[in-house]
Amino acid sequence: MSAPVPVLMYHSVTRTPNPRTRTLSVTPEAFAEQMALLADWDFHPVTTAQLAASWRRPFSMERGLPPQPVLITFDDGYEGVHRHALPVLAEHGFSASLFVSTGWLRGAYRTGGALDRMLDWDQVRELAGAGVEIGGHSHTHPELDQLDDEALRFELTRCKEIVADELGTVPVSFAYPYGYSSRRVRTAVREAGFAQALAVGNGLARRAQGPYALKRVTVRHSTSIQEFERLIEGRAIARNFAGDRALTKGYALARRARQVRRKAIRSRV
Repeated sequence: MSAPVPVLMYHSVTRTPNPRTRTLSVTPEAFAEQMALLADWDFHPVTTAQLAASWRRPFSMERGLPPQPVLITFDDGYEGVHRHALPVLAEHGFSASLFVSTGWLRGAYRTGGALDRMLDWDQVRELAGAGVEIGGHSHTHPELDQLDDEALRFELTRCKEIVADELGTVPVSFAYPYGYSSRRVRTAVREAGFAQALAVGNGLARRAQGPYALKRVTVRHSTSIQEFERLIEGRAIARNFAGDRALTKGYALARRARQVRRKAIRSRV
């Protein structure tokens, strides 16, 4: 039986976060302390692709993961991942996965909507060259399960095409914006050519979740080093995120109601 794996979800790494990103930001000092703890406790970071590939093999053939694996992931593509996180990762020899919203990055494909200063493609290439896996996070960061089929395909394929054009390597991993997905979205992600995808869920990743619904735990501005210890050990996760889960359930009901209304309106047109 495969042991559960902590998959850490980061966003912005900065001392001066935009008010809209503050909650999900961490300071460079906090990030450095957290990475040092992983090193001291002998955790071994792997990429999303490495974890999923190992778990696709039959139990009798499972291989490729080091002892005490952990995933370090970053969503959206904020500039601080290059400025502050990359030197710390390099110091420890850690790998990581970065999921970029291609329409938010600085450069030719900018569509607007970014919440803070973003990476440019030269920085993304430098991160990739340093061993960071670059995955997709949609093009404009919408709630994918609220889109119609055509818009959903565009968000996935446009993101994949841009990453492939810029890096010369087709991305194989995906992270759902806001963590939202559905059976239809997961099918579309698979059909777009992504081999695995990360949700949120605020729980440890387990093989039984399947390659398109792997859970992550959120690291945020308020995460103390003591809470971080509990997260990577899988202790007290339910208590730490009880408020988040209650809000998520309530918001899910509201979002389903919006979907029903939209379908009803389309059927009358």
